[in-house]
Amino acid sequence: MSAQPPLPEACDVLIVGAGLSGIDAAVRLAQRCPRLSVEIVERRDRLGGTWDLFRYPGIRSDSDVATLGFPFRPWRGDEAITAGRDIHAYIADTAREHGLADRIRTGHGVRSADWSWEAARWTVTLDTPGGVRRVACRFLYFCTGYYAYDRAYLPDYPGAETFGGPIVQPQFWPEDLDWQGRRIAVIGSGATAVTLAPTLAEAAEVTMLQRSPSYVVTLPARDKWAGRLQSVLPARAAHALTRAKNIGLGMAFYQLARRRPDWMRDFFVRNVARQLPEGFDVDRHFRPAYDPWDQRVCIVPDGDLFRAIGAGHVRMVTDRIARFDRDGIVLRSGARIDADIIVSATGLEVELFGGAALSVGGVPASAAGRLCYKGAMLDGLPNLAMAFGYTNASWTLKCDLIARWVARLLDHMERTEADWVMPAADPDAPREQFVALSSGYVGRARHLIPSQGGAAPWRAHQNYLRDIGAFRLAPIRDGALRFGAL
Repeated sequence: MSAQPPLPEACDVLIVGAGLSGIDAAVRLAQRCPRLSVEIVERRDRLGGTWDLFRYPGIRSDSDVATLGFPFRPWRGDEAITAGRDIHAYIADTAREHGLADRIRTGHGVRSADWSWEAARWTVTLDTPGGVRRVACRFLYFCTGYYAYDRAYLPDYPGAETFGGPIVQPQFWPEDLDWQGRRIAVIGSGATAVTLAPTLAEAAEVTMLQRSPSYVVTLPARDKWAGRLQSVLPARAAHALTRAKNIGLGMAFYQLARRRPDWMRDFFVRNVARQLPEGFDVDRHFRPAYDPWDQRVCIVPDGDLFRAIGAGHVRMVTDRIARFDRDGIVLRSGARIDADIIVSATGLEVELFGGAALSVGGVPASAAGRLCYKGAMLDGLPNLAMAFGYTNASWTLKCDLIARWVARLLDHMERTEADWVMPAADPDAPREQFVALSSGYVGRARHLIPSQGGAAPWRAHQNYLRDIGAFRLAPIRDGALRFGAL
């Protein structure tokens, strides 16, 4: 790690996390609130967040890069789905172009944060390369995502200790793993599994084992319209039009899926069937029991998974695991999968605030059960915001709306000389699940995540146009936020 300037003892805003949402937040604050001192801490040794952590073969975006990227910095090129290394480079280049390099302290992980009403400050305890440090900030902004970086979900596989080869989790892919020419079993049916299987199959014998299917759809790897627009328009105009197109198509696709689930279910299955050999059991392997968008839809660029299946390089198996043995996996059906390497692409472990322990006046304050205000702040936690993106579209889309709104909020507090702001909900207000997905990682974390209400501003809408109104047009003082001064 290169030498970096020491973190000041106090600042106006402390951003936690230097991934897509953290860099976006820092740029938006600099644009709207240039008088505020803003610092960024990142516990990893490099910026990039998800796009620095995940390094498994074939890692790529699971949504189009025009909406995954920043609105203020055009994505150059006609890629629609792109490699993780290119996204990492894009984040690093953006940070450098906006002069953020000296504000990012890598190797700084937040252990805890305590709010003082008397000082209207957060005292943040950090684990740093030089030891434990404490810094104070007026506003704490978590851009840490929603899952743990140091652990992933690994089921308790019976007989796992008897398997003769490595059991690999994609989140911790070994750099020295020799997988070429080997027999590999990829366990899972989500975005990671459908990315890994065709990539590994380029030089290995792959079996993709899933307990139940996911919805999988083919999208072009390149956006022809983006390329054409870039050839005739300035970069920013071409980028804006491409984003608008993709946002509109994504919203229409989602709304159709929710309003006509039976029709959309058949559409997905027909789309897959057209790309696979005649006689392939599409219903068994690609027709889920749930409705579209009860879980995220998996994207395969240019149908690479289906091409690999059709060519015989990837074998699909839908079954349950009975046990592992020395040579592979024994299935409940009595069949088996012989393997030299097993990849368990079985999901994430949800973790909010990067695992930091929060307290208000020394009293522990978790996110669990608190009502979420606009999906950006939590009832009863003053001067604290979090970046939490969409589950049905690019994560960055909503994170950017939140970043611009936080900048509006802090600008308003400066002008009105407010020292603190806090969402205040009716304690008897109805509560619903905050993340409306049936995915396994969500179900395992119900006891950790906040709640949402039945109506605005306590409901997190999965609708970009609606959120533009909520974040950019609605007044800051809406009756749900309390402001105060020392």
